[in-house]
Amino acid sequence: MNTLLNQSKRGIEMKDQKEKSLPKLESSYPLSQEDIIYFQENGHVCLRNIVTKDEMIEFRKAINESVQEHMKGIAPLNERDTYGKAFVQVMNLWTQSKNTEKFVLAKRFAKIAAELLGVEGVRIYHDQALYKEPGGGHTPWHQDQTYWPIETSNTITLWMPLVDISEEMGSMSFASKSHKKGYISKLGISDESHRTLGEYIDGKGFEKVTHGAMSAGDATFHYGWTLHSAPGNPTDITREVMTIIYMADGTTVSEIDHQARQNDLKQWMPGLKTGDVVNSPLNPLVYHKDQ
Repeated sequence: MNTLLNQSKRGIEMKDQKEKSLPKLESSYPLSQEDIIYFQENGHVCLRNIVTKDEMIEFRKAINESVQEHMKGIAPLNERDTYGKAFVQVMNLWTQSKNTEKFVLAKRFAKIAAELLGVEGVRIYHDQALYKEPGGGHTPWHQDQTYWPIETSNTITLWMPLVDISEEMGSMSFASKSHKKGYISKLGISDESHRTLGEYIDGKGFEKVTHGAMSAGDATFHYGWTLHSAPGNPTDITREVMTIIYMADGTTVSEIDHQARQNDLKQWMPGLKTGDVVNSPLNPLVYHKDQ
């Protein structure tokens, strides 16, 4: 279990010999009680200016370095399936670079996540960069937590654009209050999930909400069970987004009831099994109110 993380850390040390003095992102964001109530009631919220433009400049450079390296090996857009056309996806960047580690493990973000969930502390599940290229396809309706083998509803995803984005570029849409239904479907992100879950949303009368255009450093937060989607990108600008998934400290591994969860267990929680507390080296505690 430690070998995997040690290998990643050695890679970080070699890659970041030119590490820059980046902002620490430790100061608290002024989260209001109204924000917390809105999030818990609707399953999503948009918070503005979590990261300032000056803070974002260097972090964007660091994140882009990892993403551009990954993009060298992927197929052309027209050769990918619906999932592949939705975005270029690069995961656990925090293990690849000291500079991206500072971003992903930022106390500022983690404190917001804990306070929105109403828990004492949060751990990382994993991060992922999601870059929707010019001409990139829509992101079908789905629930994130379908994939996650964890026994809790206290999960939350930060979704932050690294560049200013217009609504048409792929700003997220949410089915408000859908998180209250919990596990709805085992369907992964696909044309089938978009059709089936779209019909479910309409049938239940859930309000579809988009928070519109967003500036670099704004962020949406949503529960793992909140149904959400995004349109395609008809512009000539890449929609650069970084996401971080958090879970409440003390979360345990759930029963492994399908292959996607088995895959996630091996990849994001190495060495753990059903019933174990999630505390692998890849799931660090990033915020606790008593620390």
